[in-house]
Amino acid sequence: MIVKKNMGRAASPLFLIILTLGFFFATYNLITMVVHNRSMRGSSGFDNGFDPITEMPDNVKRGGDDNVRLPYHVVVTASDSPYSKWQCRIMYYWYKKVKNMAGSEMGGFTRVLHSGNPDNLMDEIPTFVADPLPGGMDRGYIVLNRPWAFVQWLEKAIIEEDYILMAEPDHIFVNPLPNLARGGYPAGFAFFYIKPSENKKIIRKYYPEEKGPVTDIDPIGNSPVIIQKAMLEKIAPTWMNVSIRMKNDPETDKAFGWVLEMYGYAVASALHDVRHILRKDFMLQPPWDKNIGKRFIIHYTYGCDYSLKGELTYGKKGEWRFDKRSYLKGPPPKNISLPPPGVPESVDKLRRCISEHKKNLPKANNSLAKSVQLCLGKKLRKNISSKKNELGVRLQDPFINASELALSPQ
Repeated sequence: MIVKKNMGRAASPLFLIILTLGFFFATYNLITMVVHNRSMRGSSGFDNGFDPITEMPDNVKRGGDDNVRLPYHVVVTASDSPYSKWQCRIMYYWYKKVKNMAGSEMGGFTRVLHSGNPDNLMDEIPTFVADPLPGGMDRGYIVLNRPWAFVQWLEKAIIEEDYILMAEPDHIFVNPLPNLARGGYPAGFAFFYIKPSENKKIIRKYYPEEKGPVTDIDPIGNSPVIIQKAMLEKIAPTWMNVSIRMKNDPETDKAFGWVLEMYGYAVASALHDVRHILRKDFMLQPPWDKNIGKRFIIHYTYGCDYSLKGELTYGKKGEWRFDKRSYLKGPPPKNISLPPPGVPESVDKLRRCISEHKKNLPKANNSLAKSVQLCLGKKLRKNISSKKNELGVRLQDPFINASELALSPQ
């Protein structure tokens, strides 16, 4: 009734003004959203004044002395599975190619092998052998060995650099990477699926209210992160302890699943009052990030599935595909087939990086190295074997009650 009565009347000037302003703001917001989305995932490669920093602690000043070189040590944790080995070989190959490029501040490199025994890559890749967690303690979640491996490496190895880049086997360096840490703050990458605020009830089991709001926890994992060595030495035991507690808690384990250890690092950092500078340009993840631009690392964790027309068929096996999980028992072929026209630059770059490495692949040594010290090519501190019953003592820290740790498998 009201609508019919008003339709015959002339619109008032005030109504027209309000309507015009409404369209203006709606259009503005729409354009803003599109521009923001394209800058996050688009094809510009961070040109045209794009700011690569997602979030920076309030008291960190931008810039710094660009003439001061701050080298960092690249470290990757790995198992001795064929799946892990071929990824580590590719990663190390591209580290060597990029290391001495202009703009790079890379120092040394270490693969931390948490299988407990040397393998056939130790003459090819500088390697530190760490003990795994006591039998059954990881509950089939092999990533839980990562923070424990870092504790051992930081405790025993002599690391010349003051900064450390924590990386993963499925990382490929595509641009020279400077030290992104600033003013005592480490640099990290924000993952959309790490959401402390949406898991407040669970987070409070490990991050008490007296420490501050849950928003103090960065939406990150431990990798990629560039951090001061001294800072990581403090965080690593807490990271280990929190991760073990999370795995032993059924509610937390179910909620966090395969990213549990990432939450462990994020919470541990916040417990030590460490906030990270979040960098969008730290990493790209094909097929979602389409162009390389000025980003530094390709993270090929997602499968890339395309039709022969170059259309993404994610969730459905493509007529052309590259998925690292297709090669659990051994490396990809030497010549991965050309993708169809229309696939993003990032996907083709990934294919070319893997193919180039395969063509220049050194022959793996089938004989095991005689000692860890020999293959590392560096001195180690007195290497005392990690006894299983030492774990509880060595991982104690001010944030964890030792009685809360389950130091034997259940």
